[in-house]
Formats: sequence, structure tokens, C-alpha cells
Amino acid sequence: MEKIVNKLAYPKIMGILNITPDSFSDGNMWLDPDQAFMHFQTMLTAGADMIDIGAESTRPGAKAISTEEEIQRISMILEMIRSEYNAGGSSLPRISIDTRKSVVAAAAIKLGAVMINDISALNYDPQMVEILKDNPSVEIILMHSLGDPETMQISPHYNNLLEDIKAYLAERIEFCTQKGISEDRILIDPGIGFGKFLEHNLSLIANLEVFLPICKRILLGASRKSFINQIQVSTPSQRLSGSLAAAFFAWQNRAEIIRVHDVSEHIQFLRVLSHLESSRLI
Repeated sequence: MEKIVNKLAYPKIMGILNITPDSFSDGNMWLDPDQAFMHFQTMLTAGADMIDIGAESTRPGAKAISTEEEIQRISMILEMIRSEYNAGGSSLPRISIDTRKSVVAAAAIKLGAVMINDISALNYDPQMVEILKDNPSVEIILMHSLGDPETMQISPHYNNLLEDIKAYLAERIEFCTQKGISEDRILIDPGIGFGKFLEHNLSLIANLEVFLPICKRILLGASRKSFINQIQVSTPSQRLSGSLAAAFFAWQNRAEIIRVHDVSEHIQFLRVLSHLESSRLI
């Protein structure tokens, strides 16, 4: 437990809202805008600090959808959110958009998004960095992935897993700063399940601290992922305990954000954990 600096501090919780028909855990559950909006509100009521909305599945083997379809899905839910909060005189919650496409990002930012979660770390769309330059208050999550969702699980190979991913993310951070994006706007995500086998995922989660020298702002997205099934056979909805185990290591290694499906369960877990740590006498 020596790694804990602020005993009562715990990571922020990012709730996941997939408005897709084919996401690995909750595909088709929130495709209907009314259902999606209700789930959005449920996660905020449970205590989520922000919500990450994705309209294109990035599960292994997923096929890309058109820009037009992605914008339509994103715009519909964001317009509902804006209408509800403006009518009530409340400020918009913090919204992140999970997209690789600059046109989608631009449309979402106009509708109130304050963070872009790019699984390609700005490699997919050369114009994404320009959108970020034009919107200096918007933050960016740079994630590591080998290949695209259709191919990333085909024989992923690393010479040195931690050093290879660290070097990749360091290069993407440098790319951003050279383009005028300040470091305080950047978060990094090691990309659990994105071009990684079980042993890769476990090593990354257990050793998140190795990335702190290149970026103090780390996000971990391990919720319900298939590496848990490889340890104990389970469906996505049966992987809460495994997700909480990953959350423990995120907390221990000072991750800033944990991206989760089960918001209230993670918040309770982290609150109790941090209070227990604060009560230790030695």
C-alpha cells in the first residue's frame, strides 16, 4: 500500500454509454435514444463524474460504421441531454465522446462534449488534432491499440510489452504537444483488450505505475472485459468482481479515471477501500 499518496483520494468514475447494436457487453441495450438517456441519468445519479458515449463499437472484430450514422447517433442523444439540462437551468454534465473521427468529434463538441476518447491516439484521422487545436478546453484520451478493431487480436506481438506501449504513448503525447495541445489536456490509456492477450492485459493492469513518468493522468478501461472470462468463465454481466479487482490496481497506482459499466458498485468499492486505508494505524 506504499503507493497510496492521498489516503482518501480515489479515481474519478467514467460511466460507459454505448449507443451501438454490437458492443461486447451492452450492445443494443441503449440504442434507443429514450433508453440511452435514462441510463445516462441513472449513472449520473449513481455518482459518475463523467459519461463516455460511444456510437461505434470497438470490440475485437467490430466493423466500422459510416461517419453519417455515427454522427446521427451521437447528435440525437446529445441534443436530448442539452434540452433536458437547459430546460432545468442546470449545467451540462461532463461528457466524453468515444470516437476516432474528427467530424464526429467536432459535432459532439458543438453539442457540449468536453473530452474526446480516441482509441487510435489520433492516428486514424489526421484532422482530429486540428479539431482539438481549435477547441482548447477539450481534453483528449490517447489510447494504445495494435491495429484496428477488425484485426487487433490477430497475433499481437511485443518485444517488451510495457516499454513498447510506454514508448508509443510518449510519442503520441509529443505529437500532441508539438501541435499545440498542452500536456494538461492529455490522458493516456494502455488499452486493455486492444491487441493484447491475457498475459499482456494482466501485466498492464498490475503495473500501471510505469506510465506515470510520461503522463500523470492515466485512465483504465478494464470493465467487464474478456480477460476476466479467461481467468474464470463468465458472461460480461457476470464480471463485476473481476472489474473491481482491476479497479483496485487502478486506485493503488494512482489512475485518475476508471471507465466502468457498473457505476454505483465501483464508487462504493473505492470509497470503502480508501476509508479503510485511511483508518490503518501502520
